[in-house]
Formats: sequence, structure tokens, C-alpha cells
Amino acid sequence: MGSDALRIGIDLGGTKIAGIVLEADGATRAESRVPTPRGDYEGTLDAIAGLVAALERQAGTAGASVGVGMPGAISRATGLIKNANSVWLNGRPFAEDLAARLGRPVRVENDANCLAVSEAVDGAGAGEAVVWAIILGTGVGSGIALQGQALTGRNAIAGEWGHNPLPWPRDDERPGPACYCGRHGCLETWLSGPGLSADFFRSTGESRSGEEIVARAEGGDAVALAAMARHRDRLGRGIAHVVNILDPDVIVLGGGLSQVEGLVAALPEAIAPHVFTDTFDTPVRASRHGDASGVRGAAWLWGTA
Repeated sequence: MGSDALRIGIDLGGTKIAGIVLEADGATRAESRVPTPRGDYEGTLDAIAGLVAALERQAGTAGASVGVGMPGAISRATGLIKNANSVWLNGRPFAEDLAARLGRPVRVENDANCLAVSEAVDGAGAGEAVVWAIILGTGVGSGIALQGQALTGRNAIAGEWGHNPLPWPRDDERPGPACYCGRHGCLETWLSGPGLSADFFRSTGESRSGEEIVARAEGGDAVALAAMARHRDRLGRGIAHVVNILDPDVIVLGGGLSQVEGLVAALPEAIAPHVFTDTFDTPVRASRHGDASGVRGAAWLWGTA
């Protein structure tokens, strides 16, 4: 693909499908989004094909490369989708079927890996060799970019951070909340928005959404501030565990909870005590492209040159 070629990125989410057309320098030529046909596999393929056609009309081009970020991954053993919380995709030859619909090859990656690629190419991790990008939202996940390319891994699960246990648990954190994966104490059950809400309920008996807890903390409410302090401490431990293994050049935070006031600035202090080193100076940054990182990273799956 020439350096002047346009790249289409598709971010297949649980409620919406976002699309973008990027120029070689990262400028946006066109963008659009459509609702996700939840529970409808054929409808999802049709919706993506229709979105690609609409984007090409807007951009005045045809035959552009297409990259797709989505939940889950392609099984190395079967070529079928696995681990997607958009469960109607699981067990389906999604990449193959979409390529047939579009009449061209497609590249498909986990959405967290697309976040990492986006931030590595021209975001908060630009110029860094090893970028670890974390998603803190309704779920918890992460992706790794090496020299601007997604690290998928032998089993296509590189970066599946949310389904590892909370490190260095205290007595009152064992065995941890039950997770839908069948285990207890997964990081996702502690660090996601629903995890924050569940922790607040266990502490206070009050049912509050993650957004409400954050808002109350920002207003100075002592109980909410304590909940956010517990969340920050657990996030620091979870990050430190990966730093001890991967030692990334930069840590980038995305997802709704990454926007909590003061979180990014306070995290190094929460991480440092648990890192096996004399000094911890790894930068922690908010994602530069925010909600657009996933769709931009999908476009960059076809490279930057």
C-alpha cells in the first residue's frame, strides 16, 4: 500500500459501529457511525459493509484498506471468533465473512490492541517502542503495541489483563468477587465501572453507579473519596504486576474511568511501591485520541507507510 493510500477503520462496539477514513498523515477524511444490530450476526456484517460503502462515498475513494477492532479475538486453532462479549460473534468466521462481503482482505484485531496501536502511532505513546494501553470502562482490558504494531500473541490473548487476579490481595479482598469467566477476584471485578459500584455497595449498602460515585468524590463526599482511593490502590497494584513483567516505555489509560479527575497524575505513586526496581519513572498518560482511539487504531492495522 502506498503512503498516499486511505485507510478505513471500523470499531465494532456493543451498541454502535464507528467508522473513519484516515489519510496517510493521520488526518480524518470522513467518519460516521451506525447502531450495532445486537444479536444479529448477518445484520452486523451488512451494517459494516454499508458503513464502509458510505465512508468511501464521503471520502471519494474506493477499495481502501479496512481494519476492524472488535471485542474478543480470532482463535489461532479454528479461525473463529472467541472471547467476545458481543456473544453473537463467537464461533463465527467473522474476518473471512466480512472480507467476502467487502470483496477485499480485512485485518481484525482486539479493540484494546487497536487502542494501543492508535496511541503508539500518533497518540500519547508516539515515539515509544513498547506501549501498554489500558481500557477502564464497563469492562477492563489492555493491549500492547511494539514498534507501532499490535502484539497479538500465540493464543491471541496478549494483553488480556482483566482476567488475571488482583495482585497482593489483602485478607478482606480474598477470594474476591465472582467473575462471569467462572473465577473470583479478576481485576475486571474490581476495576471496571460495575466493579467500583459493587465495591461501594459492599462498603456502604448503597447502590450507586460508577458515574455517581465519581461525581460524589469530585464533590468532596468522604465515603465516595474512600471508594476512589481503594480503586486507585488496586489499579496501582494491577499495573505494577504487568510493569514487573513487560516494563513498558509508557502506560496509556483509556475508557470512561480513565477520565476521573486526578487519576492519571496520582497513579505513579500507587504503582511505585509494588514495582521491583529502585526507581519508577514510567510515564502514565491519558489517551490522546479518547473515544476515537479504537477506530483510528483499526485503520492503522494496515501500517503507516
